[in-house]
Amino acid sequence: MSATLTPSRRTAPATGRAANPRPPRRPWTLSKTAVNGALVLATVYTLLPLGWLITASAKNTGDLLVGRTLTPERFHLGQNLHDLATTGDGIYFRWYLNSLLYAGLGAVLCAFVCVCAGYAFHVYRFPGKEQLFGLVLLGVLVPTTALALPMYLLASELHVVNTFWAVFVPSLVNPFGVYLARVFCAGYVPGEVLEAARMDGAGELRTFWSIGLKMVMPGFVTVFLFQFTAIWNNFFLPLVMLSDNRLFPVSLGLYAWNTQTHAFPEYYPLVVTGSLLAVLPLVIAFVVLQRHWKAGLTAGSVK
Repeated sequence: MSATLTPSRRTAPATGRAANPRPPRRPWTLSKTAVNGALVLATVYTLLPLGWLITASAKNTGDLLVGRTLTPERFHLGQNLHDLATTGDGIYFRWYLNSLLYAGLGAVLCAFVCVCAGYAFHVYRFPGKEQLFGLVLLGVLVPTTALALPMYLLASELHVVNTFWAVFVPSLVNPFGVYLARVFCAGYVPGEVLEAARMDGAGELRTFWSIGLKMVMPGFVTVFLFQFTAIWNNFFLPLVMLSDNRLFPVSLGLYAWNTQTHAFPEYYPLVVTGSLLAVLPLVIAFVVLQRHWKAGLTAGSVK
């Protein structure tokens, strides 16, 4: 009889444990919620100033002074654009064209120079190569504001102060772009392809132009976007170099208008509306070139 009771005593606890399993823990739920909440807050924090700028650019002077910028009624965007185009004989759009020349042409040439230098550092061997590249990296550590006064003195010696070249030429140099271009060349330009081109009789310039430059095009676009943004937002160098308002970029021109708002409040809508238009080239550049830019940012992530 004891033999028949023993199995039941042994199997009963096992059956009870199987019938009441513990629910699995989900430790990732809280962390996922926290991450999503942080992303939402970051998105709102990023888009709120842009939303304010869009609504405020359609307000007149009275609405801006009393703080009615986010209200959906009383839009005056057409009038603000008309005033922006007629104030100072259309000087704003001259500033806009100056910025497009400074940033657009300067970023293209700077990106090309950086890619050429990065390609040379990656492909060729020459005495003092790493020491020279170390000097390039040292230039990354120097803030641009610290170079404004030396560049002004140099431009004064060359008699180019208060000219287009005083702002344009310094924008062609970007040590970080050289470093970035070398990294892209190391990831995108295999030595075997260049050696095959040389064996086929292609010269060094032909090899770079037909093969190397096309392979490193994502790096070219990435350097272009960084430099375009930096030149477009550049303020201190034009402030030091220029005194003729016809040569101002849009950033310096809007600052000049903003300094007059205390005496002339009618400049408030002009500054806000001009700021909205000044954002458009940056948005367009990133949207149009984002495919190449994303490809450049993922360089070397997959082999």
